[in-house]
Amino acid sequence: MNILNIGTYLPKQCGIATFSADLCRSIINQGHDIKIIAISDSSCTYHYSNQVIFNIRQDQRQDYIKAAAFINAATSVDMVILQHEYGIFGGQDGEYVLNLIKLLRKPYVLITHTVLPRPSKRQKQILNDVCHRAAGIVCMTERSRDLLIELYEAPAEIVKVIAHGVPDFIKRPQLELKQEHGLENRRLISTFGLIGPGKGLDLGIKAVAELVAEYPDIVYLILGQTHPMLLRREGEKYRQMLIDLVAEYDLQQNVIFINKFLTDLELGEYLYMTDIYLSPYPNQDQAVSGTMAFAVGCGRAIVSTSYAYANEVLREGRGLLVPSVEPHLLAESLRQILDNSDLRENLQNKASQLGSTWTWSNISLEYINFFKQILSLNRIGGEKVLNYAEL
Repeated sequence: MNILNIGTYLPKQCGIATFSADLCRSIINQGHDIKIIAISDSSCTYHYSNQVIFNIRQDQRQDYIKAAAFINAATSVDMVILQHEYGIFGGQDGEYVLNLIKLLRKPYVLITHTVLPRPSKRQKQILNDVCHRAAGIVCMTERSRDLLIELYEAPAEIVKVIAHGVPDFIKRPQLELKQEHGLENRRLISTFGLIGPGKGLDLGIKAVAELVAEYPDIVYLILGQTHPMLLRREGEKYRQMLIDLVAEYDLQQNVIFINKFLTDLELGEYLYMTDIYLSPYPNQDQAVSGTMAFAVGCGRAIVSTSYAYANEVLREGRGLLVPSVEPHLLAESLRQILDNSDLRENLQNKASQLGSTWTWSNISLEYINFFKQILSLNRIGGEKVLNYAEL
C-alpha cells in the first residue's frame, strides 16, 4: 500500500506528532510505503525529513485547498490517514480541515484523538462532516466509539477501536536503573509528558506533600519539558509556579524535574524504574492519554484520576482510580500501594498483560488489516458496504 499521513509531525513536539511518527515508522517496518503531509504552526520553523512531501501552514486556508489538489494528482497515493484533533488545524475549532476533505478524491481513514462528550455546536458539526466523508474511522476506546456513533452520527459500520500504540521499550532491572540515576533506596512516583496546566501536576505535588512524613524516601519525578506552544506564549510561568509550590511544601528533596523532551530509550528507563505512575489529569473528559498508554505498556502500577480514558484502561483491576480530583484521594491511593508490595505487583502484572498487546508492532498490523479491507472495496464517501467494526 502507498499511504499518506496528514497531521503534525516530528520534530514538532506534541502528542499527535509523536503518534504519527510511531505509526508511520511501524507501517514502514511492515513493508508499506508512507509519506507525510505536515501541519505546521506559524510560530516555529520545522526542519522535516524527506518523508514530508508537503507542508500545510496551519492558518493558511489556501494551503488546505492546495494539499487536496496535490493528493488528488498523486497517482502513487492509495489512501490517506487524517489525524484529527481540533487544535492542530486552522480556523475556528480547526474548521480549515473541511476545505481539504471536501475536495479530496482519495479514501481517507480518520484517526480521532479528541472525542468531546459536550462539544460546541461548531465542534460537533466539524467532526460530523469529517466522519461522514471518511472511508473508515479509528478511535482508541469503546466510549469514544459510542460517542462518535450516538452524538456525532458517524456510520457505526465504519468505526473501529484500535488501542493507542506504545514503543517496544527495552526492559531493564529496576534496581540497576535506580543506581545509574543515583536514586537507589528511593521509591519513585512519576508523571511524564509535555508540561502544562492540563496535566494536574500541582495535584500530584500536593498529594506527595501528604506522604513525605510517612515515607521520607519517596521521590516524585516530573518528566518532560514545557509544551512548546505554552513556552512561546508565556515562557516558564507554569513550571515556575510548580517549583514555587514545591518550595512552599518544602519538597525540594522529594520532587525532581527532568526538563527535557525524552527519547523512547530515556522514557523507557524512567518508566521501568518507576514504582508508581501517577496520572492526575483534572479534565474528566480526556478521551486518550498516550502517556498512560506508555505506562501500561511498561506494566507500571498506576494511580489516576477518573478521566474517561483511565476509566476504560484501568478497569478490571489494572490500576487505582480516585473518585474525584482531590490531592488527598490521590495520596490515599498512593499510600495503598506504598504499604502493600503484593498490590503493586498485582497491578503491574495486570497492566503488563494488556500493555504487551499494545506495542506498535502489534497495533500497526491492526491498522494495516483495516486499511486493506477498505482498499479492497475502494470505499469512498457515504455508501455503507462493510461493518468495519467487526473486522
